[in-house]
Amino acid sequence: MMRPPGRPFILALACTLLATACTAARTPAPYTQDEVRQRAAEDRRDMYLDQEPVDHPITFYEAAARALKYNLDYRLKLMESSLARKLVDVTQHEMLPKLVASAGYTARSNDSGGVSVGIQDGQISLRPSTSEQRYHRLADLDLTWSTLDFLVAYERTQQKADQVLMAEERRRKVVQNVLQDVRNAYWRALGAQRLIGQVDALLDKVNAGLKNAQEAEEKGYLPRAQALAYQRALLDAVSLLSSRRQDLELARAELAALMSLPPGMKYTLADTPEPAMPADTFDIGALEQAALENRPEVMEEWYRKRVSDNDIKIAKAELWPSVSIDLGGHYDSNAYLYNNAWAAIGLRVSYNLFNLLKIPALNATQDSQNKVSDMRRLSLSMAVLTQVRVAAQRYHLAREQLDFADRSMKVDGRMRDFAEASARVSADSKLEFIRADARWLLAQYQRYAAYSEAQAAWGRLYNSVGLDVMPDAIAGHDVATLAAGIEATLQGWEQQTFQPPPPPLPEADATQGATPVPAARVASAAGPGPDPAPDQAEATQKP
Repeated sequence: MMRPPGRPFILALACTLLATACTAARTPAPYTQDEVRQRAAEDRRDMYLDQEPVDHPITFYEAAARALKYNLDYRLKLMESSLARKLVDVTQHEMLPKLVASAGYTARSNDSGGVSVGIQDGQISLRPSTSEQRYHRLADLDLTWSTLDFLVAYERTQQKADQVLMAEERRRKVVQNVLQDVRNAYWRALGAQRLIGQVDALLDKVNAGLKNAQEAEEKGYLPRAQALAYQRALLDAVSLLSSRRQDLELARAELAALMSLPPGMKYTLADTPEPAMPADTFDIGALEQAALENRPEVMEEWYRKRVSDNDIKIAKAELWPSVSIDLGGHYDSNAYLYNNAWAAIGLRVSYNLFNLLKIPALNATQDSQNKVSDMRRLSLSMAVLTQVRVAAQRYHLAREQLDFADRSMKVDGRMRDFAEASARVSADSKLEFIRADARWLLAQYQRYAAYSEAQAAWGRLYNSVGLDVMPDAIAGHDVATLAAGIEATLQGWEQQTFQPPPPPLPEADATQGATPVPAARVASAAGPGPDPAPDQAEATQKP
């Protein structure tokens, strides 16, 4: 027979537990300055860890690939999506039966024992006896399965699966936003790279021109009003050039941050010919339909409705009767037992009759919840359609602004050539040449700015439709392979989605009472040139 543990052991165990509780309850110590410094250094190292080196000029698609591969926001969304999938795996295990193994030891300070008392006379008929040892061991293995637990776990698994899809839609949105940000910054940064050197040289010329103009004014070579007007024009040009230069230089820093390049790292953009802007003769109705089918926000809201509906399903599942099946094997070292080991099986059915009172309230809640979810999705869909129309209009206006900037740059270029030719034969024309040169460089800045705005407007239109950026399957995850996949995906969507509206039916095939379409509108629907007329642009807005 086993002896119980002594009192010294029990006292020592109690003191140990008390000391542990007091230690755990004490006020936590803050991090030391050395620990904070080490954590900051490790974070800076991890932010730029395992990046492919920049050993050649970066193209637009390579910039997008680097942004998507190394952008911390995108990597965070990938981790959230992976976490949601793991939570589904955890919830699936809740549908399995519970298999519980337990073992223990029990001790009493005295014998349990008992006597037998007569019912009629109350006389003790047996002397006190016991059938349980003071000290014995227990071991159990129980298998339990409940229909109620299974139904609740099943609905929660479906809910977690929908939350995985919601996380995937949020990841798609981050990808689309990253591409739009890269598109906004890349072309401005490329314009800065092309013009920074020219601006520095021109600023030296302008400073020399201002000095010469002041000397001409002081010596009377030029009328004072003409000299002051000339200086004012140069100062205005310098102010505008400095402002544009700041905007474009900031674009390089923004692009470097999007690509997660270390601060201060030098990089060069590929000075390739600018791709032509897509025509703005697309079918607005088709774009709106594509947006309602593809926008991540709309899809996430749709999945959220299923998640909310599963909450009601879980509440309804808890109203069903609970059927529990128990299987178990047991062992007791009590020497007084006839059978120390035995198996048991049990079946239990339970139901709370008051659950019936919840059914009308749950049905009403489900109906109201579905209406709220549908209205929220419809409101979001209306906002999406508005974004598509506004983005299409902005793109049309940006193309017009780009065309105007092109013409202005050409005119300023011709004026500069004329001023340069005059400066070769007349010393008085040198100052005018400097002013014309400054105006021409400013026109180049404005043209690059207009082109970057057109690219940004195109990116907003692409983003408003909710089209994916990367293909479903990628051969590799290096920058070159990602860039090729992004380029193929974007070009495929542009050819498939951004198509001109179908031409109207000929008058002979039109239904009776239809209004004839003017010839100009037909030409617009067939696809005008790079500079559509205002009435043609209006026709494209009415699919």
